[in-house]
Amino acid sequence: MDRNQAKIRIQDLCNQLEYHSDRYYNMDSPEISDHEYDTMMQELKLLEKEYPDLVTADSPTQKVGGTAKREAGVLVRHNVPMLSLQDVFSKEEVEEFVEEMQKQLDDPEFVVEYKIDGLSMALRYQDGVLKTAVTRGDGINFGEDVTVNAKVISDVKKKLKVPVEYLEIRGEVYMKNQDFDRVNEMQELKGKKTFANPRNCAAGTLRQLDSKITKERGLSMFVFNIQQVRGKDFETHTQGYEYLKQNGIPVIDEYRVCKNKEEVWEAICAIGENRGNLGYDIDGAVVKINSLSDREKLGATSKVPRWAVAYKYPPEEKETTLLDVELSVGRTGRITPTAIFEPVRLCGTTVSRATLHNQDFIDELDIRIGDRILVYKSGEIIPKIRKVLKEKRPKHTEAYHLPEFCPVCGAKTEREKDTADIKCTSPNCPAQLERHIINFVGRDAMDIKGFGTVYVEELVHLGYLKDIADIYVLKEYREELIAQGIIGKEKNTDKLLLAIEKSKENDAYQLLTGFGIPNVGKAAAKSILREFGSIKNLREADEEALKNVNDIGEVSARCILEFFADEKNQRIIERMEQYGVNMESKEQPKGDKLAGMTIVVTGTLPTLGRKEAANLIEQQGGKVSGSVSKKTAMVLAGENAGSKLSKAQELGVQVISEEELLAMLK
Repeated sequence: MDRNQAKIRIQDLCNQLEYHSDRYYNMDSPEISDHEYDTMMQELKLLEKEYPDLVTADSPTQKVGGTAKREAGVLVRHNVPMLSLQDVFSKEEVEEFVEEMQKQLDDPEFVVEYKIDGLSMALRYQDGVLKTAVTRGDGINFGEDVTVNAKVISDVKKKLKVPVEYLEIRGEVYMKNQDFDRVNEMQELKGKKTFANPRNCAAGTLRQLDSKITKERGLSMFVFNIQQVRGKDFETHTQGYEYLKQNGIPVIDEYRVCKNKEEVWEAICAIGENRGNLGYDIDGAVVKINSLSDREKLGATSKVPRWAVAYKYPPEEKETTLLDVELSVGRTGRITPTAIFEPVRLCGTTVSRATLHNQDFIDELDIRIGDRILVYKSGEIIPKIRKVLKEKRPKHTEAYHLPEFCPVCGAKTEREKDTADIKCTSPNCPAQLERHIINFVGRDAMDIKGFGTVYVEELVHLGYLKDIADIYVLKEYREELIAQGIIGKEKNTDKLLLAIEKSKENDAYQLLTGFGIPNVGKAAAKSILREFGSIKNLREADEEALKNVNDIGEVSARCILEFFADEKNQRIIERMEQYGVNMESKEQPKGDKLAGMTIVVTGTLPTLGRKEAANLIEQQGGKVSGSVSKKTAMVLAGENAGSKLSKAQELGVQVISEEELLAMLK
């Protein structure tokens, strides 16, 4: 790679790392795994080492991840920087660190301890009383004041048993696996979105504006460092730990003091072997110098202390046994196989299921019931099967084939031409109806709050719902529904019926999305209704008129025509009109300054939220897309624009600022 290529790649990596750092630290919603992030960071470090003149002050290698936000409270200036740790990934790198410390220091001791996967927080005590709790924020200047929430965490001591003039300690707020499972169970019962992993849940909970919710969820905390102290002296890190224990403050479990690289590596291996037995998640092992005077002598860079490193274990995967293959039928009739295996714990959650996609995927893996398999989490969120351990395959297993008949209705199945999909051929299959209704009431369509999958399945099973129009006559069966307890008692039933009534006022694009027409999702539905204005006008449109809509091609146009030509669909739409469901578009463009343009919004804009910017664009006839392609007219970019900005520059797509957009719309 020459210097020019390195420069382009460094910029691309910086943009991607900034984007994913923002998702992780500030939004508590990562899109990639820690391993994928670390791999990009390692590549950037190697390139910057080879081309040091290309290193910039704002490179992700030169600063702490995260920014301070005002969501959970006011901003507080850090007394002591809350820095990151230098990551290492091999035994050789660990040994290099130990040897380097031994060169610079006189017979150093090392402490090896768990690296808890949570959110950093500092606690400040004045004369033994907790005064302030602050998050890491940007790590250097400011963090968020979360004192109110910190005080409801049982591990956080409000008063010290052995007080000193001033004490600041730093720890990791995390969630035990049992508490995480309990919170997700509650989320499911309330019909709310579940959390992907304990770290995301802990971070979101600590920033809650309502401390009652923080208390209910049950956060925990380990303290791993004394940041600053007045009124007492410590010579070593472990002496500090003993003082904290006297005050009932939880410190990192089972830490080890080591003298050489062999002992350090042995301690790291022991932690790795014990990961699966812990009641909480760790994302590595920390190796730090024990002597506090040695730490002061070594100092820190702008990002990391020189006296510690964090060893990152390889991505977690577990061996288990495939017990069965469960088949589900989607609203289009597509049959999806799901692997059911003995439960294993991965990245903070217990998993027992993973999709097998289709027959081609099953054949490629050669997976059979009874096989030993390796399971991992893609992006530390979605369970997937890595491979079959064929050397452990039991005798007399048979190759698995999807059935010739639908598992729900018994109709014949067939493979769709030019795809890997196998579908049920019956249009009256109950499973297709359930999925169709679930799609209709979902967030991207009619968004009927509280209308969960369990209710849909039960209402279909009992014959209350035979099509989507039946949703709007459920109110006629109110007394029956309450008596049978299908939705719950009177309060819950009325709440859902009210949400159904309210949905009648939705914009017509939501109704069109809910119809579930192939190739017509939310974005396409918006474009179509902006063009035609109403469902009535759309029903009367011909193929040419449909194809004139931005991003509607021949296939989509044909799907729309077939849908409206179907007599059953015509009757459903007529009934919905009679029940008072809105068929008119409310999002008519106020102008045409961006007509025909596809615009991507990325990064943090100075004054506009992304949704607000998208509304402005759509009001002027533009279409907002989530990905950059050759068809993209412009990219509206703010701070930390990330990979979408890089893609736009690579394709030569025009990049504009918020100021330029507003000027265009004047």
